[in-house]
This record gives sequence, structure tokens and C-alpha cells, in this order.
Amino acid sequence: MPETISISEFKATSLKVIDQVKKTGIPIVVTKRGKPYALVTTPPPPTKKESWLGKFKDEIEIVGDIIEPVG
Repeated sequence: MPETISISEFKATSLKVIDQVKKTGIPIVVTKRGKPYALVTTPPPPTKKESWLGKFKDEIEIVGDIIEPVG
């Protein structure tokens, strides 16, 4: 179960709390009047941008001479 912290304590120590979550990977629930208000967790890993180079290598077949002029 994730740790909990009151919203007033989070406001006073937010940078420290965020650094702790990043370091440990353990999420922290911020509460307001004893009820869950927010969840501090690590962001998802960045998505790797797919390169267009070689994207269709298994779908395209070159037939014939590609260097010879057309005509």
C-alpha cells in the first residue's frame, strides 16, 4: 500500500516528496481531510519514436533493375 501524506505537509515539502518518489518508485497518496486527494507517482517511460527507415522492409519486394532508366 502506498504511503500517505496530508496536503498541507505535501505543500511544504513537495520537491522533497517528488524526489523521494522518483528515487524509490513508491507512489505517495496526498490526502485532504483524511480522504485521498491526489497520487504522486513516477511518469510512464517515454515512448520511442518509430523511425521510417526500414519500416516496410518486410512488406516491399524489389523486382527487376532499379538503376536502369525507364524508357
